[in-house]
Amino acid sequence: MRALVVYESMFGNTEEIARAIGEGLGTDEILPVDHAPRDLAGYDLLVVGAPTHVHGLSRPSTRKAAADQGSGSTRTGEPGVREWLGGFTVLPPALDTAVFDTRIGKPRWLTGSAARSAQKILSGLGHAPAAPAESFLVEGDGTETKLVAGETERAREWAAGLRLRRRASRA
Repeated sequence: MRALVVYESMFGNTEEIARAIGEGLGTDEILPVDHAPRDLAGYDLLVVGAPTHVHGLSRPSTRKAAADQGSGSTRTGEPGVREWLGGFTVLPPALDTAVFDTRIGKPRWLTGSAARSAQKILSGLGHAPAAPAESFLVEGDGTETKLVAGETERAREWAAGLRLRRRASRA
């Protein structure tokens, strides 16, 4: 199985989860969205992740606000996941997809979910997810966040389960 993990990360939390997912999938094809390919031919699985901003995927204005709130630099640049996914009109038919996000550890109805927003875009391209959207939680004081203890390991396990489900569905 050839898997690609594409992520958007402002402060490094989503990147850390993406790398753990890559480990769980057994792939080293883990790319920031600003370096992600436009041609996905040859991939069997696409996993996309982003931080939750204002209840969904980031926009240029929310990425700028995040950069201004932090040290002024972010891990990924333009485009964000919303724009990258929005640039596709079709995806390879055999491509399986899965999505994840990072968000503050409060009820989803309060925080929203970037993963659910990404899942809607992928579904609109005719790709139902291979697994339900997954959120990995962060905590912080508003200006600095860190992953909740155990989330990196949970990401590895989620990805390993995704790999097993995909293998079983292809058998």
